[in-house]
Amino acid sequence: MSIPAAGAPVPARVRELAAGATLEPVWRNELGGVTFRAEGRDGIRFIKHGPKNLETTSAGEAERLSWAREYTPVPRVIEAGADETHEWLVTVALPGASAVAPRWVRDPATAVRAIGRGLRAFHDRMPVAQCPFDWRVSARTAAAEVRGIRVPDDLRVPPAEERLVVCHGDACAPNTLIADDGSWAGHVDLGALGVGDLWADLAVAAMSTVWNYGPGWEEAVVDAYGVPMDAERMTYYQRLWNAT
Repeated sequence: MSIPAAGAPVPARVRELAAGATLEPVWRNELGGVTFRAEGRDGIRFIKHGPKNLETTSAGEAERLSWAREYTPVPRVIEAGADETHEWLVTVALPGASAVAPRWVRDPATAVRAIGRGLRAFHDRMPVAQCPFDWRVSARTAAAEVRGIRVPDDLRVPPAEERLVVCHGDACAPNTLIADDGSWAGHVDLGALGVGDLWADLAVAAMSTVWNYGPGWEEAVVDAYGVPMDAERMTYYQRLWNAT
């Protein structure tokens, strides 16, 4: 994932959805999808547009966002749609900036603390029994195989679950929003949200600190989340993420 270069082309569908708003590309994912910030008379919206894929869908993310909004700060969905090759999702902007905004990259201690505390709040607020979405290992490996990914045999049986939670599903640093005072403000990109072990999210959040802030911050995320380090679960769920 990366920040698109200035002057990146804007798809016709995005211009249509923007309805005259000023557009700025802010994020490109590994599948080639781009998220645009659209600022107009109606305020700020985000338009996510990209090729269809078998991992997540805009319709699925819209459904998850609508469910999660009852419990925790996530964007409100305006529109989700698709054509033969691409799909899109339009949401209202939340207050706060991504944990990888330049300000927070320069202050990783504050960013990492917000990521850990925000993830714990996300997990604590969500009712597992009422969640209609599954992100357990069996569901993830089955979905990977549908996409043609052969999951190693030793990853098919996970460690005993420490605690079932409603996982974010992509708890990488960019998907945490941070308020001006350095506190957690909300989450974005919930296309894979579902029930799973807390370490399925926490291990990925920790791993992403290396990508975004450099080495040495993994334990700080775990400390901010508020559980003892578990090297076995950390390693397992990081390997599962990379494999699937």
